[in-house]
Amino acid sequence: MTEPQWLEAWPVEEGARRVDELFTSSFDGSPEGVWSAPGRVNLIGEHTDYNAGLCLPTALPHRTFIALRPREDDRVRLVSAQAEGVWEANLSDIAPGASGWGAYVAGVAWALAEAGHKVGGFDAAVDSCVPFGAGLSSSAALEAAVAVALDAVAGLGLAASDAGRTELVDATRRAENEIAGAPTGGLDQSASLRCREGYALLLDFRPGLSALESGVPVPFDLDTAGLTLLVVDTKAEHSHVDGEYGARRAACEQAAKLLGLDSLREIAPALGGMGIDRALAELEPHDAEGVLRRRVRHVVSEIDRTARFANLVREGRAADVGPFMLASHVSLRDDYEVSCRELDLVVDTAMATGALGARMTGGGFGGSAIALVNRADVDTVAQAVADAFADAGLTAPAFLLAPPSAPAA
Repeated sequence: MTEPQWLEAWPVEEGARRVDELFTSSFDGSPEGVWSAPGRVNLIGEHTDYNAGLCLPTALPHRTFIALRPREDDRVRLVSAQAEGVWEANLSDIAPGASGWGAYVAGVAWALAEAGHKVGGFDAAVDSCVPFGAGLSSSAALEAAVAVALDAVAGLGLAASDAGRTELVDATRRAENEIAGAPTGGLDQSASLRCREGYALLLDFRPGLSALESGVPVPFDLDTAGLTLLVVDTKAEHSHVDGEYGARRAACEQAAKLLGLDSLREIAPALGGMGIDRALAELEPHDAEGVLRRRVRHVVSEIDRTARFANLVREGRAADVGPFMLASHVSLRDDYEVSCRELDLVVDTAMATGALGARMTGGGFGGSAIALVNRADVDTVAQAVADAFADAGLTAPAFLLAPPSAPAA
């Protein structure tokens, strides 16, 4: 029997102490303040954000902390408990293709400046308990923490309202897309900046929506239902900065173009779309291998599953969402082809041990899976997954609990 490894979230006070001490030991003097932002877990709605679809994330209790002090010049100096040395650059030199982990940080300042906000240089120290490479948005947590820190020291006032936070989301997304070179769609940054404690956030990525329309809080009370969301970091490390993620997005864009649509969201009959059967038929002459049709089938069906999942949660029926979670995983595995051996093993083992639902979460190609389980069964399911990995000769996974938590602040 292999003892499960649990990853605990740091109390906010501990995270603040860590980065304050790192800052003062790395730079002269003290920081102006400490800010933090959560990782996220996506309940359902995968690879739908860049297709103008629906997603339903919650914020994790696990957070990235940043201690920051503004400078009089445009120099950026960064240290991290997770990296050696000091990352340095001038903001005026930041451009697409910047290298190193500091690109995610400096990229936020660059994007805010591009949006017309006055942002200068700064010194900063970073520490985090969001697992890296686990598909739980460690990069978005870093970007969001930087965004609220810069918002505070520059007096921008954006973090004070949800509408302002959507502007910060755009800056963090541009940092990841244009500076760090990861073609993500905005789900992760939206979750880190806009989720609320005790709620999931139904995100709608159709263009032109107001902040109120684009992000609707949905009460997600697992405790009352006697349920827990178990997250399993498979230790099969993933990265968005690779060809596979970009290839999926490119396939969706190609399919939409062939259909004469701005996005795959427009296929949905509820929006006056052509419907999935007609869309697949029109793609067939252009898709000898069936790749485009599989990608489209996943996206359209996933948008529908997300809407149904959210409706059940609104009705207080969280215990009934399991079948949608499992169907999502099967679709991601077979049609979108972004699962892997480790993710499938978590889902299969959790379901066989009594989970109500399970699925991979995040971009895929590794990372994490989630399982909705009765609170009394958490240890049993975690033990079964740990044993299954040991029996398969795989690296031991790590486990964390994911109550819906607070946003960046």
